[in-house]
Amino acid sequence: MFPPFRESADASAAKRARIARDDRERAREALCDDAIAQSDVAVHGAGRDDGAAARARTNGEAGAHAREDEVELVFAKNVYYEHPRVAARSMRDVEAFMLARGIKVDGMNVPKAVETFEEASFPKYVHDDLVKQAFAAPTAIQSQAWPIALSGRDVIAIAETGSGKTLSYILPAIVHVNSQPVLEKNDGPIALVLAPTRELACQIELEVAKFAASSELRHAVIYGGVPKGPQIKQLKSLADICVATPGRLIDFLDGGQTNVRRTSFLVLDEADRMLDMGFEPQIRKIVKNIRPDRQTLLFSATWPVEVRELAREFVRGEPCTIRVGGVEDGLLASKSVEQHVRVVDNSEKYSKLIQIFEQEMDGSRMIVFCETKASVDLLTRRLRGDSWPALGIHGDKTQEERDWILGEFKLGETNPILIATDVASRGLDIKDIKLVVNYDFPKNCEEYIHRIGRTGRAGSRGKSYTFFTVNDGRHARELVGILRDSSQDIPPELQQFA
Repeated sequence: MFPPFRESADASAAKRARIARDDRERAREALCDDAIAQSDVAVHGAGRDDGAAARARTNGEAGAHAREDEVELVFAKNVYYEHPRVAARSMRDVEAFMLARGIKVDGMNVPKAVETFEEASFPKYVHDDLVKQAFAAPTAIQSQAWPIALSGRDVIAIAETGSGKTLSYILPAIVHVNSQPVLEKNDGPIALVLAPTRELACQIELEVAKFAASSELRHAVIYGGVPKGPQIKQLKSLADICVATPGRLIDFLDGGQTNVRRTSFLVLDEADRMLDMGFEPQIRKIVKNIRPDRQTLLFSATWPVEVRELAREFVRGEPCTIRVGGVEDGLLASKSVEQHVRVVDNSEKYSKLIQIFEQEMDGSRMIVFCETKASVDLLTRRLRGDSWPALGIHGDKTQEERDWILGEFKLGETNPILIATDVASRGLDIKDIKLVVNYDFPKNCEEYIHRIGRTGRAGSRGKSYTFFTVNDGRHARELVGILRDSSQDIPPELQQFA
């Protein structure tokens, strides 16, 4: 049952209810003919036609008893209306589109991929926001993930970095939230996004802010390394959507500053990275407190055994698995990045780096990755001593320092070179990064993929250079496979290592 609707709810909540109701009515009128209205989709939708406000009023007393007895509330899951063009499209045409976009899906009764924003059948307030962003068309992952997520199905998505995956779950999350009764005092978020790093959490929250404003949804971003007070205030303001790193969220759950009783839409973003960083125990603790009939979406750029096991445990029912841009179970490198590997001695790295700068430097942003914090500091000092405009970032920097460094790098006017550890290889969504240099080869090839994924994003082209030494020989075979699968040149010296 639903909680009672309170006529004294604040103006933004009331507006949300009106928007959700009106847009569902418009979608119903525009997209559903008599046959569709009698279908299962319309049956699911019928319970939503009166809007969140009217529905909550109707179920007020029952909802109150449910809350008192701590019975989990019923929530709207299927909020998808298949566009007539999509419904009429033959499977042959659908499969041709998926083949052209590199989309593979597994699952029962998977909704057809959409080819345009209009076909996604988003409510008007979401569609208008998309138009303002001037995107040409949905990316491959968006084309398939949107109809699945809006249908209330669980999603496992493996897609290369920079493929537009953030909006693949943010927009369905916003529609999902607007289809639920408004939050009341002491309620936690309806949609929860878990991310491995504060940088990624902040990037996600920026995307949420762009698209949540039109329906006045409240949102919060919580992460460690900063005072808790302002984040607690965000949560206490009844944040509909919360983006969080696992550790800080655990602190607030244990301290009673928030809860996940109302959470019905859960996203695990960059699940592989969260496992790499040792967050599995925290993820388990959080998920076990979320209702089992939730909708779960898991996104990852790689598909190792550990992520598959996590998916089997946390993604329930009959999930739809989407793979975009790569081989069946291998590592997915972005094909929009031109990859160059140089087999070198350690003593040659600095001179080779300067050669690359002299060849590529045109004022565009560049990222150079080192394996240790000490290496970042050493290389940054050396470059600045040679008059190269570089700044260094790593986990020992304070949050204020990191924010300032990233701000300078985003401006790109005086300090377009960023020297970083892997703390910056995830979550950076900065436009126009021309070049990535792996000064030190990472600890594994999965991290290599995420590093080079900082360039060549959102349809643009990028370039990467990687220094490979004899000490990295154990990664040669896997690296050769990644280069081959993404149609890159393989140096003979690297082939010998493999």
